[in-house]
Amino acid sequence: MPKNYRKFDKAIIIGWNLKEMDFLNQAKLISLNTPYGKVKYFKLKDCIFICRHGIKENVPPHRINYRANISALQKLGVKYIFSFNSVGSLKKEIKIGEFLIPSDYIDFDPPTFYEKRAKFIIPEFSLKLKEELIKILKKLKIKFKNNGVYFQTKGPRLETKAEINLIKNFADIVGMTMAKEATLAKELNLEYISLCSVDNYAQGIIKRPLTQKEIKENQKKSIKEIEKIIKEILTEDLNKNKKRRK
Repeated sequence: MPKNYRKFDKAIIIGWNLKEMDFLNQAKLISLNTPYGKVKYFKLKDCIFICRHGIKENVPPHRINYRANISALQKLGVKYIFSFNSVGSLKKEIKIGEFLIPSDYIDFDPPTFYEKRAKFIIPEFSLKLKEELIKILKKLKIKFKNNGVYFQTKGPRLETKAEINLIKNFADIVGMTMAKEATLAKELNLEYISLCSVDNYAQGIIKRPLTQKEIKENQKKSIKEIEKIIKEILTEDLNKNKKRRK
């Protein structure tokens, strides 16, 4: 790994255009080649930013090059990944506008870096990053739930009522991106945590029909809170040594 890559300890992966966040307008856009394709990323201070749906937000979930994105972060020396994901609620008590830190996930079509040999991992989130995220959310007085199961669907279409009626018995939120990132990050021994913004109820959870317009409007509202959270993440020193308890 080139020496000048080692300064990038943290990465943030989001599904929205970074230019919507004022403090990131000056972030520098860079391209990096990986064995899985080219990745465009922004850098600001010691942090890397990746827009999973592309700089122009024109890459649908099933076309995202997850392996390129995660391998690029490893190549850049990243150790810690904070991911922000828009999700649908599978439970009436998980309301629109809330945040949830998933504790587990279901993905029956997981990607892998190991197509030609067997390598087994135990999928899990980083407890260290979860603690950091909880600390930030409490500091900002942002309400959140710190447990829940994420169900990964393929996209790009939304789920049918029948599909939601099935998966709501096994999960709390549904999305199209997070689980694949988490699995690949674990394969490369990168610490990964996600904060999910609940931007809609899934089809059939409530009587009101679901629309793409509603989802977009709710995403814009959640971005304001996410911007505050990202600012805090940028100030955190994740490599600092904690004092031992006596």
